[in-house]
Amino acid sequence: MVSISDTLSFLDNPKINWKQVIIGFTVGQYVFETYLEYRQYQVLKNKAPPASIKAEVKQETFDKSQKYSRSKAKFSMFSSTVGLLENLAIYQFNLLPKLWGWSDSIMRAAGFLLPKLMGGVITQSIIFVFTSQILSTIVGLPLSYYSHFVLEEKYGFNKQTVAIWVSDKLKSIALSIVLGSPVLAGFLKIIDYFGDSFIFYLMGFLLVIMLIAMTIVPTLIMPLFNKFTPLEDGELKTAIENLASSQKFPLKKLQVIDGSKRSSHSNAYFTGLPWSKQIVLFDTLIEHNTTEETVAVLAHEIGHWKLNHIPKMIVMQQLHLFLIFSLFGAFMHNRSLLHSFGFYKEQPILISFMLFSDILQPLECILTFAQNLLSRKHEYDADKFAFDCGYSEELSRSLIKLSNKNLSSMNADWLYSSFHYSHPILPERLSALGYVSREKIGRDDTEDEPVVVKSDKQE
Repeated sequence: MVSISDTLSFLDNPKINWKQVIIGFTVGQYVFETYLEYRQYQVLKNKAPPASIKAEVKQETFDKSQKYSRSKAKFSMFSSTVGLLENLAIYQFNLLPKLWGWSDSIMRAAGFLLPKLMGGVITQSIIFVFTSQILSTIVGLPLSYYSHFVLEEKYGFNKQTVAIWVSDKLKSIALSIVLGSPVLAGFLKIIDYFGDSFIFYLMGFLLVIMLIAMTIVPTLIMPLFNKFTPLEDGELKTAIENLASSQKFPLKKLQVIDGSKRSSHSNAYFTGLPWSKQIVLFDTLIEHNTTEETVAVLAHEIGHWKLNHIPKMIVMQQLHLFLIFSLFGAFMHNRSLLHSFGFYKEQPILISFMLFSDILQPLECILTFAQNLLSRKHEYDADKFAFDCGYSEELSRSLIKLSNKNLSSMNADWLYSSFHYSHPILPERLSALGYVSREKIGRDDTEDEPVVVKSDKQE
């Protein structure tokens, strides 16, 4: 049987300038995504809300939503341009082999601190990855600061202090090193040990890691960033427990997260293994919704569980990994690829995989469309589940409130939406729910708690 690797063996050709190929793909991706942003920006200039929600949203709220979305679109295009220039600089000045050499120097300098088993290519790869991450974090600080303390602040969403922002950055780096190092080491060791037969072993390894993460992230990691408290006894807790019991949802914990510490955006989710689930409510969601509306949101979330959406997404992810790893087999030993980027003596698997990921960009665009299509179908199905549970009206009202409070985009270009949105926008969801307006729900969002826009100059 001829493998994909054998079929694509012709790609290991010294006549192919892989640097130019990857630069071409990178620029092409940038042009494509900028084009999508441009299309969406034109839609965000609309002065009137879609007809299906015109009765729901006050004009003032819609105008603020459009303005907020335009600000985010401009920032996204600027960030993408900065990212493109960074990537081109990395390619043009051969920074990858230089950073790889620095990683070796760091490893040798710290050799007396490392266990005897450490000191090879895998250790150097770990140092390379996290040195790159730290440098990337430092370079990205101005954009991150602007996003939180200028853009989000301007529209009244940012609630975190500079101290919390810095603390989050440091915690994220520390956690990625502590938790990411063994995962990366396992990833590279499996490829090194099994050679060209690594695919299914690596898929199994990453599946186990994902299942472990589903357990430790909610219980050990997230409490490092936010405070979780049990939902107090009362009408809301009783209603949620009754819903969970009626659907045989294995609810073990019902928690409230202090999301308002960082943002005024609202959300709710559940986590955990199949036999033990934890529902988490943002304090902002409880504050803005009635009991029935909050329960309706959770009926939607339980719908995801009841309809086996998570296992389906896991299966799709595994198929995605199978495709990626099968194709990677053709590039794993591609000397011409590494030579194009200045690696003449060494063939580090990590670098090969990173460059291969850049080559994969056109295929990833197609896969993104497919994944979003499935995700949006799951959202419609979960809404239908809540509808069948008798929460059509309450879920519709909650979606309208969430959209108004979060200033979510209420308009979307179809191509932009297909590529970027994993959830249908508000008009699409209300239409699917068959919602009929009885009052302008958006009224409370502008009269009782106005969203303050500080200045037009920064948009």
